Amino acid sequence: MKQILEAVRRQAPLVHSITNYVTVNDCANMLLACGASPIMADDIDEVEEITSLCQGLNLNIGTLNRNTIPAMLAAGKKANELNRPVVLDPVGAGASRLRTETALALLGEVRLTVLRGNISEIKTLALGSGTTKGVDADLADQVTETALDGAVRFAKDFARRSGAVIAITGAIDIVADGEKAYCIRNGHPMMGRVTGTGCQLSALTAAFLAANPGVPLEAAAAAVCAMGLCGELAHQRLGHLDGNAAYRNLILDAMYQLTPAQLEEGANYEVR
Repeated sequence: MKQILEAVRRQAPLVHSITNYVTVNDCANMLLACGASPIMADDIDEVEEITSLCQGLNLNIGTLNRNTIPAMLAAGKKANELNRPVVLDPVGAGASRLRTETALALLGEVRLTVLRGNISEIKTLALGSGTTKGVDADLADQVTETALDGAVRFAKDFARRSGAVIAITGAIDIVADGEKAYCIRNGHPMMGRVTGTGCQLSALTAAFLAANPGVPLEAAAAAVCAMGLCGELAHQRLGHLDGNAAYRNLILDAMYQLTPAQLEEGANYEVR
């Protein structure tokens, strides 16, 4: 884990995010906090040029519209042409036909390095089923200890079929390719009270991939561990009058201060 973060800090990759306007500022600040650099462009007339300048691409459909769909496809194909990593965050897939069809189009037309979402979103894309409550995983789809073996098998199978690393985030996170899965138990429940922690994680994942292109599974797992660990460290610093606004800032501060040694020691995972 520690070498992954060291590479990010050393290389300071430039990451292009076509993301949603609810969390775009938080995503930019998360990239800066981890040691990367952000750029955001979503106009079809410049996305290919901007993508060509960057070492990684992050696509997020959280506030989808008809203008950004062709821009995402064009940016994704340009990243593929240049052999740059692509992360897709299919926010709310299953909640509407537009979101589901767009996520499926991106999955079909762009070679994804990592597909990151909650279990409901990932099931929707893998199986055409699953239920989505807004952008949060439906309670019926939560990954629990008793369901973990089945969820790991599902993630590995979808990774084999899609060619992407599958990152399913929730109370227990699963990051898997076709052969190996990291089951990660970092994080704090209060992270669910801050809008955009998932979006920040997707941007963070793109940065970790950009600096470590030869090990996408390990880079994605390190990003998930780092985000969860920062949630833990930030919660320890909350005062009795602090709420989710302070917590959001403390998560960013924790990422800014996170050392490779802290990540190595604090990452809580098992490999299956």
